[in-house]
Amino acid sequence: MNTYKINFWILALSLVLQPVLINQAAADRIKDLTSVAGARSNQLIGYGLVVGLQGTGDEDKISFTAQSLKKVLDRLGVDVDGPISNYDLFNRGVANLAYDKTKLDNVASVLVTATLPAFAKPGQTVDVNVATIGLASSLRGGNLILTELRGADGEIYALAQGPLTTTGIEVDAAGTEINIGVPTTARVPNGGIVERAVKTPFGQSEFIVLNTHQTDFTTVSAISDAINGKFGIGTANALDARSVAVRAPMGLPERVGFLSMIENMDVIPGEPKARVVVNSRTGTVVISRTVKVTAAAVTQGSLSVSIAATNEVVQPEAGLFGGGGEAVAVQNADIEVVEEVNPMFLFQPGVDLRDIVEAVNQVGASPSSLIAILEALKSSGSLRAELLVI
Repeated sequence: MNTYKINFWILALSLVLQPVLINQAAADRIKDLTSVAGARSNQLIGYGLVVGLQGTGDEDKISFTAQSLKKVLDRLGVDVDGPISNYDLFNRGVANLAYDKTKLDNVASVLVTATLPAFAKPGQTVDVNVATIGLASSLRGGNLILTELRGADGEIYALAQGPLTTTGIEVDAAGTEINIGVPTTARVPNGGIVERAVKTPFGQSEFIVLNTHQTDFTTVSAISDAINGKFGIGTANALDARSVAVRAPMGLPERVGFLSMIENMDVIPGEPKARVVVNSRTGTVVISRTVKVTAAAVTQGSLSVSIAATNEVVQPEAGLFGGGGEAVAVQNADIEVVEEVNPMFLFQPGVDLRDIVEAVNQVGASPSSLIAILEALKSSGSLRAELLVI
């Protein structure tokens, strides 16, 4: 009897804990579902020069490369009197471009970009991306000289400089060319130094606004209810399907600690919208778990036509007096039409993802055929999901 009682209580306890474990597995942290309004990254861009290339630069054919190099040398106290490119010779009216000049084989004009993270402070470093804008064929072995990185307001927020790291290789010899990656783009890890911080309203407003990554009323309501359940009614207010306003302490240390507690709270987000994503280039199809279709009958097949041509020569018969005509070339064509016979499969009302995949696999549909089937189901109104073709 005692053994039966123990087994009974174990079974009852497992039935009680099972929903709790499922809910915990389905719950996500607020940190993973939202972002703080105003705490955003910013894009930076600048123009610079890369030097030290092994003959893969802009040569003397890009005018702004020569102009930029002259200005850099002027700022360094180097006076350049003579022409250094075809552009300078042309402006001076020199007809013979074979004049002795400095070739810019080891210099390239580049655009420099970087992303300034939220709350970045002066002195911190960021990664820098570099890409050619002239005729340079490779940036391998180059060094980016001091470049100003500006924001959308035109202000300087970072300075970039350092040796380039590129994975692209281009080799051309004896008429054979090998390309691996893209040698005209490169990176400077930690090559940008932040010079100016971006002002944020984090410590100024009475409320902190949390913006969800996906537009969903259920998720916003769940976040608001969880915060109010822990800190009291009125702490959080759902503004719309994207934002939750949270009343926060005015002191910065208290505000940071308060937001840390909120970020680590677990909530169960709303079920995402039924969606089918199709990559037409690779044939990849991703179907979400909530996709359903109404009653529909689908058949899938293909029609192939093959034509085989046979060239023959017809010899003429001999004439009455021994003479004959000329040989004539004749082309015969054999045409064959083959149509695959595939069974029709039926979708019952409200079938889910597993039924859709099994039905399509039964007829041996290829990825391209599956895309065509999904598009046809969407056009007929049977597919109860959003169809995205990328």
